[in-house]
Amino acid sequence: MAISRRNLIKMSMAAGAALSSPSILRAQTTPSDARTVRLAWGDITVFDPIFTTTDPTQAHGLAIYDTLFALDSALKPQPQMVGKWGVSDDKRTYTFELRDGLAWHDGTPVTAADCVASIRRWAQVAPGGQLLMERAKDISRKDHKSFTITLKEPLGILLDMLGGVAAPVAFMMREKDAGRPATEQVTTSIGSGPFKFNEALAKPGASYTYDRNEKYVSRGEPSDGLAGAKIVKVDRVIWNNIADQQTALAALQTGEIDLQTYAPADLYPVIENDPNLALQVLNKSGNDLCLRMNHLQKPFDNVKARQAMLHLIDQEAFLRVTAPDPRFGHPVTSIFGNSTPYSNDENTGWFKKGGDPEKAKQLFKEAGYAGEKVVILDPTSWAQAHAASQLLAATLQKIGINAELAPSDWGGVVARRANKGPVESGGWSIFITDDPDYVQGDPNTAVFLNAGDNAWFGWPKSEEYEALRAKWPDIASLEERKALARQMQRVWWDFVGDVRLGQIVSPIARRKTLTGLIEVPAIFFPFWNMQKAAG
Repeated sequence: MAISRRNLIKMSMAAGAALSSPSILRAQTTPSDARTVRLAWGDITVFDPIFTTTDPTQAHGLAIYDTLFALDSALKPQPQMVGKWGVSDDKRTYTFELRDGLAWHDGTPVTAADCVASIRRWAQVAPGGQLLMERAKDISRKDHKSFTITLKEPLGILLDMLGGVAAPVAFMMREKDAGRPATEQVTTSIGSGPFKFNEALAKPGASYTYDRNEKYVSRGEPSDGLAGAKIVKVDRVIWNNIADQQTALAALQTGEIDLQTYAPADLYPVIENDPNLALQVLNKSGNDLCLRMNHLQKPFDNVKARQAMLHLIDQEAFLRVTAPDPRFGHPVTSIFGNSTPYSNDENTGWFKKGGDPEKAKQLFKEAGYAGEKVVILDPTSWAQAHAASQLLAATLQKIGINAELAPSDWGGVVARRANKGPVESGGWSIFITDDPDYVQGDPNTAVFLNAGDNAWFGWPKSEEYEALRAKWPDIASLEERKALARQMQRVWWDFVGDVRLGQIVSPIARRKTLTGLIEVPAIFFPFWNMQKAAG
């Protein structure tokens, strides 16, 4: 790649930061450096992966917990904690037997009762789990290692839901932890997965340590996507909370960390021209950046105001600040994403190059907008969403909307987005988030695509849309589902459940001495299989 004067300046800035950045990471005591991986990600403010769908918490869950099934590289569910399973001829009774050797990190064995409690807790909040409970006649323990799920009617996607990557993932927990309501956080981090959370070395807000679970019994099959053997090739993973992406890149360049999950997009040329660094795309279908509006409060309790946002957004402008390299950013107009079989162009006449600010202004007027404050939650620790939030505020202000940014780290956004009240009471109007493009192909598990009583943050509601979504699991043929997808999308864009800002493929940045990372269609990635050579 030719190095322009602009990129040369950026490289010089990055190098300067690397030289001047204090060595804040080297003081940590660890096993041998070649067996320790250090990565930079955002902070973990919640450690319960059922309580929240936030990316760092799901990654934490993937390290310490295990799942009954897991997706292979062809995205088909394969047994993981399950050793044997079967289904009755009428497709209504599933029997599962746990494989040998499963144990919690406290030394106690994993039991069928743990799994039953975990499924029930997950089902309180996961869209797929809620569907399961609607169809379930009984979920019960059969014996110490076996349990059954008995359905009132067949549910062909059951295994896909139990092994899916849509957050919240169906992680198995101890019965004593899974007995808590999903609205209450589990206060321990004891799983049965290939890594143990080292609470003694946890430094809230700064770093978290995961140690290899020496007693973990892996499956015998070869590793294949998230399925098969989970072979841990390092002794320790240290997760550093480095909010400033420039500082994280400097640490990557000096070798103080091995991996940066969210590298600054405008510094990709710096990384690609560093002989010790590499960009790697782990989630090839990328993530869909989404603008969630609070449907319960003014002004977005009015459909005209939500339609105004649909016409206002210039996706190409947002992609220029979130994915300036055209290799990694594309417009997305379908609620089913770009990469799924159900992506379609139904009811997308609102999409216009440059957006339509005059149309948006008129729609806000029709909504009766009277200068109410529009509060945008601004995650300063997530470079892409921070840039998008700033652009959004400026775009709204240009058409006379009283938009105001509420800056915080991502943990602050996660805490505040649960507030359903008005902005005067600590509520919010808009926040920007993302979800894997691949996940949008299943409206039963994608949190964005729920517009019922249990809708995700923003709380969109449409009985017409939900009646269509309820048909999804019972339609067998691809063509029939494609037709249903078009109907669902027509209704969604009429009532505007949310607004999409583009599809972004975000490569991680790593030192070339770190290899073996597993590529998965999700925002988070597993810690097993990766290995580190002496550098």
